[in-house]
Amino acid sequence: MKPRLVEYLACPDCAGDLSLVEAGERQGDEIISGALSCAGCGRRFAVERGVPRLLPAGLASLDAEVADSFGWEWNRFDEIRPEYRQQFLDWIAPVGPEEFAGRLVLEGGCGKGRHSRLAAEFGAKEVFAVDLGSAVEAAFRNTRGVEAVHVIQGDIAHLPLKRCADLAFSVGVLHHMPDPAVGFRALVDKLKEGGRIAVWVYGYEGNEWIVDLVDPVRNGLTSRMPRRALYELARPLGWLVAAAAKAVYRPLADGGGLGRALHERLFYRDYLTYVAQLPVREIHSIVFDQLVTPVAHYLKRGEVEAWFEDPRLGEVALRRHNGNSWHADARVRVVAREATRKANGTTRPRSA
Repeated sequence: MKPRLVEYLACPDCAGDLSLVEAGERQGDEIISGALSCAGCGRRFAVERGVPRLLPAGLASLDAEVADSFGWEWNRFDEIRPEYRQQFLDWIAPVGPEEFAGRLVLEGGCGKGRHSRLAAEFGAKEVFAVDLGSAVEAAFRNTRGVEAVHVIQGDIAHLPLKRCADLAFSVGVLHHMPDPAVGFRALVDKLKEGGRIAVWVYGYEGNEWIVDLVDPVRNGLTSRMPRRALYELARPLGWLVAAAAKAVYRPLADGGGLGRALHERLFYRDYLTYVAQLPVREIHSIVFDQLVTPVAHYLKRGEVEAWFEDPRLGEVALRRHNGNSWHADARVRVVAREATRKANGTTRPRSA
């Protein structure tokens, strides 16, 4: 933990200011072990292995179970790949690299730290990379040498930060929370006026077959399996998906005439054509990810639209991604524009 992080932190229980009251091991500018104390409620929080552990009291068992499943995943699939840059930009478009430059950035659910690294590469002043479980160990390893990144173990629903962010994003995380809308509102709460939020979540539209066929298996079997056994089960399934994507979907998409016509008739064509660009091991991790979690919500368009009816938000945009998911972004209104807002009415999501 870098000492300057303290000025941005807040108690996850009472929102009080935190202070560093004990610093043990240090490595360069990093505090590897120590303790933080809340000026409001008096709670103490440990800094362990370089990460402040700012979990709220009474964390729900389901939240902990979800965090545990993804923590195992990200510590196993902890590679950082060059393909992640374009994948990330595709997920958060039209937000581009220029949106990060010089800004305070919050990532809700950082996993192994791949997107927080990119936010720093795009020029972010500070990046607050928050995750609930042991994935923070992988994130800290992967961002250890990145000066702008601060890895924090915390709950999105009770973010241990002041209202300080210029940009908040969450990719593939909110739909794994017991109540995704709670996580979305919590991210908005940490944005300053004029700040921007971007989220990517699973869609229901285009994923009906997963809801009908895969979800019952995940709920009843695979999310309950030993992680190592599921890892091995997901390996040949990943090979099959990779073979179809790389040998059938991508060549037909790149072809003309009859090939292109055949591609238009393929099942799940947009997504499987897209993942063909990824290495086989990454596709293995995607299959594992689909099967491991105890919670997955496939959100209908109207459900995502409802999040953005928050009167604090304007300039709302909603678009489909790969025919099976939703990207949405918006800005927090500036108070000086209140009169304009009232004159024009609440901004509704527009399709891209």
